[in-house]
Amino acid sequence: MTTRPRLADVAARAGVSMKTVSNVINDFEHVSPQMRARVQAAIEEIGYRPNLSARNLALGRAGMIALVVPQLDMPYFAALAGQVLEAAARSNWVVLIQQSAGDPTVERDALAGHFPQRMDGLILSSQRIGPAELRERTDRTPLVMLGERNYQGLVQHVAIDNVAAAQTAVQHLIDTGRQRIALIGSSPTDRRHPRLRGYRQALRAAGLPERADWIKPIRSNLGEEGERQMAELLAENPGSPPDAVFCVTDWVALGVIRALQTHGLRVPDDVAVVGFDDIPYGRAATPTLTTISPDRSAIARMAVASLDAQLTALTTGTSYQVSDQQASYQLIIRESTTGSHTKSIQ
Repeated sequence: MTTRPRLADVAARAGVSMKTVSNVINDFEHVSPQMRARVQAAIEEIGYRPNLSARNLALGRAGMIALVVPQLDMPYFAALAGQVLEAAARSNWVVLIQQSAGDPTVERDALAGHFPQRMDGLILSSQRIGPAELRERTDRTPLVMLGERNYQGLVQHVAIDNVAAAQTAVQHLIDTGRQRIALIGSSPTDRRHPRLRGYRQALRAAGLPERADWIKPIRSNLGEEGERQMAELLAENPGSPPDAVFCVTDWVALGVIRALQTHGLRVPDDVAVVGFDDIPYGRAATPTLTTISPDRSAIARMAVASLDAQLTALTTGTSYQVSDQQASYQLIIRESTTGSHTKSIQ
């Protein structure tokens, strides 16, 4: 039976103390580069793997964080979860993933720290939690909120600039010559919706009129909802439909394209369509879907790094200043707006 290499074996191979090996494994800054390289070489030579449970215990950590998202069967959240798993692994965290299905009770329980075991941190993509709930929160578990909602600086928040991204998408439609641009995925009375705000800013900057009857809400983030609202919009405008549609998600956009095609309209020749999120299905659709692509990897890295910094501040009694962090995005131009070519615009 092969004995698993121990910390003492690494110390003997490197000719250093066990304390030095521990300092290297825990990435303490006061170890010299030469000593760090020596210990790391010994670790690789004998195949030593740290006992993460013991390491986390020594650091006062549970070794686990929670990620709560609305729907894991949605490609955006599935891809985001994968990125969080990768980022967390680099910080030696295991991730508990929970689906809220938009249920406010599930989200509030997560916010209150109601998990089967202690968590080092929580990353929450919420559809229901607002500033009021955050002000009332008493749980001290480090927290990062994701998504497009405005949390008024009360908590660490990681997202892209949804207003600017939406404006970029609509400006692209304008640049291709479209002037009758509808929006599907928000209500004309929802002034807080950042993607609606970006849509309006682009129209205003171009001197184009905004029609309230061309701004259609959705009940859920489904292709069927996009198809239903697009069909309704076409029925209301039989002689002069929009020549472009900005959709607040790719799922909605794919439903919009289906409705246009079943009504005999060509995309993009008759109506151009832009989505948001860059889900994989958009790359395989006919036509392929122009979309806003958020940097999900950066969002995950920022969120995990913030939890790490918050936990360190909590355990050392130092302060941590929450902020709004913004990841980058790209406009990915595909067939649904220009026909045949694909390119990315930062």
